[in-house]
Parts: sequence; structure tokens; C-alpha cells
Amino acid sequence: MIALAGLDLTDRLVVCVGAGAVAERRIDRLRAAGARVRVIAPVATAGIAELATAGELDWHPRSFSDDDLDDAWFCHTATGDAAVDARVVAAAEQRRVWCVNAGHGGKGTARLAAETTSGDVMVGVVSTAGADPRRSVAVRDAIAQRLAEGALPLRRRRRPLVGSVALVGGGPGPVDLLTVRARALLAEADVVVHDRLGPTGVLAELGDDVEIIDVGKRPQHHPVPQDEINALLVERAARGLRVVRLKGGDPFVYGRGGEEVLACRAAGIPIEVVPGISSAIAVPQAAGVPVTHRGVAGTLHIVNAQETPSAATLAALRDDAATVVALMGVSALPRFAAAALAAGAPADRPVAFVENGHTPAQRTIRTTLGTAVADAETHRLANPAVLVFGEVARPDLLLPVPAVHGEGTG
Repeated sequence: MIALAGLDLTDRLVVCVGAGAVAERRIDRLRAAGARVRVIAPVATAGIAELATAGELDWHPRSFSDDDLDDAWFCHTATGDAAVDARVVAAAEQRRVWCVNAGHGGKGTARLAAETTSGDVMVGVVSTAGADPRRSVAVRDAIAQRLAEGALPLRRRRRPLVGSVALVGGGPGPVDLLTVRARALLAEADVVVHDRLGPTGVLAELGDDVEIIDVGKRPQHHPVPQDEINALLVERAARGLRVVRLKGGDPFVYGRGGEEVLACRAAGIPIEVVPGISSAIAVPQAAGVPVTHRGVAGTLHIVNAQETPSAATLAALRDDAATVVALMGVSALPRFAAAALAAGAPADRPVAFVENGHTPAQRTIRTTLGTAVADAETHRLANPAVLVFGEVARPDLLLPVPAVHGEGTG
């Protein structure tokens, strides 16, 4: 009967008999586990020979002798000769040294598990009814995928002495557009501080003991000021908790992530930033609007439309080869459009409004700079929406032309 055990091989001698390709891969794993490796083999791969030359392992270029195992903690044999492998296993068993027989796993006294790690968790898979490495690897890969998706519980029940904060970019909204790193951090979180927009659907997957704090802002309504959010992150992390600050889009694209980084660093709190898919790019893309397109637009200008358009923004709006993407711009559209026209931007400049991008309620309104305000009012444009100004917003660039100018499309 097979029992799965975690062995600490740090600075312990492991004897590897055979030095072919299989042995080289296994030696890499053993060295990564901190083992001192002694290789017994008349010939070796170039990789093993290079490690020996560099002093990374001890290679004896000769045939195996039983007393090679006298001071070993663990043994691995992969000579390609069944008789030699059997002799190594027998010698190891006589000395009560666990031995992996790579040529016939069922005839050894130990097996190397197919491993995967996530944070400080290692998962090993072995077969119990005869060695079946391909099956073990397939199961390992399936578990690794679930771990990467954040679908398996990873949270440590013992809290670390020092807490931490992760600013996680959640992308435009769909949970499956979260990065692998984002899912892993959410699976380990003690506290999740989230915005109104972004992949809020992932919150339902969190454990009941995870503290979930909504600090989402809405137009003209900021229930939790930024200074309080900063203080909240610092306070929870200072208690030794793992805090995830979940944002829509990317933390550093109008997400005030930089302010949160500075607040945590000033308080001595470890912090990392996980990039997310920016809504400035992903939302237009969802409507078939590329923010750059060869021969049409080679420059991208992203702007907070709540601010007065700068000289650079106005120049981009006049430039036929530039795309201007305006975020948070629904209420500011009349002022923004008027400034663009007054600065000489053409009234027939194509414009696309993409409302509720990457959601079932997504809607696209195609218009021009000169009629943008009237069309926004007619179609009752509402937040959240991304506004795209430039030739890439032409209705006929990638998608069929709408039947009516300024028509809203799903």
C-alpha cells in the first residue's frame, strides 16, 4: 500500500544511479528540493556533466557499488538496465533507504509524485495500483489548473506575522478575464476591498470567513473617500491579514493605485501590484473598435474626461491618425465635445460610445463629434461607458455599417 509523505531533503545526500535524460530531469527536482546529489554512472548527459564540473553535484564516472548507498537518505535509479536497477533497489532496501526505480516504478520502494505548487502549498499525485506516471501527470495538471483559477481553497489558517496588500486589476468585468495571479491571490485573501465595477462576480466564490468590503464609487457619490480606503488597507494588513484591493481595469489606469501604493509603503506594509486588462482598451474592443489600426491610427491618447482637456488632448482630437479614449466622460461630454470643436477638431470625426462593455447589457452608439451630444441625449447614454474619438470608431472599419446614423447597437 502506498502512503504519500513529504520528505525534507535539504542538505541530505541523495544517490542517483544512472545519468541519462530521465535522471537529469529528476536530479533537477532533487536539487531544487535542496538535496546533495551524488551521481553514479559511467557516462552522463552533457547537462549533468556541466553541473558536476561546476561543483553543483558529485559525479562518480563508474558502475554502481552497493556501498555507494551507505550514507544516503534517498536513492533514485534510472540506468536503463532492469537488472542493475533491481540490484540498486535491493541494496537500498537492505540499508533501509527509500529508492525510486524509474524503469519500473512498481518495483521500487518509493515513487516521485507528480508535483505542482501554489504559494506555500505543494500538491503531489501518485498512483496506488501500479506506477502510472502519465495518469498522475494528467491529474496533477488538472489540479494545477484549478489552483491557478482560484477555484480551490488555498488560505492558510495560521496568519502570517506580517500582513500584505495586493492591488489587483480585475479587468473590464468578466471573471474569466482575471489573470491567473489575481485568482491565486483572491483564493488566499483574508480581506477583499472592492470597487463597484470590475469582476464583482468573483466575490460569490470567496469563503464565508473572508471579509468583503465595498468601497465602490458612483458618479457624484463617493461613500468611502480615498484617504479612508488607504487607511483601511493599512489597518487590516497591520493586523497580519492578507488584503486584496480588487479594482476594475488596471490599478494604474485612473485607478488611484499609485496613491494606495504610497500609503502602504509609508506604513511599512508589503504591497504588490497585479496588472489587469484596462477598460480603455478592452471595452472598445468588445464593440469591435480597435484603439490602434495600421493605416488608420498609430497613436493612443487616454484621458480622464472629467478634467479640462489639455493641449495634448486637443491636439490628439485634431489628429487624423490618433485615437482618444475618454473614461468617466458621460457627464462631461458636452464640455469635452465643445472644447474639441473649438480647438479645430473636425465635426465629422467618428465617435463610439460603448456602454456596459463586456456585460450582457453592452450597447454601442456610433456618432460623430458634431452630433455626439445630441445622440448621447437621444439614446440616454449612461455610466459606465467608454468614449472613443477617432477614425478607428468608423462604423465601417471592422463591423457592418448600422442602418441608421447614430443608432445604438447591442
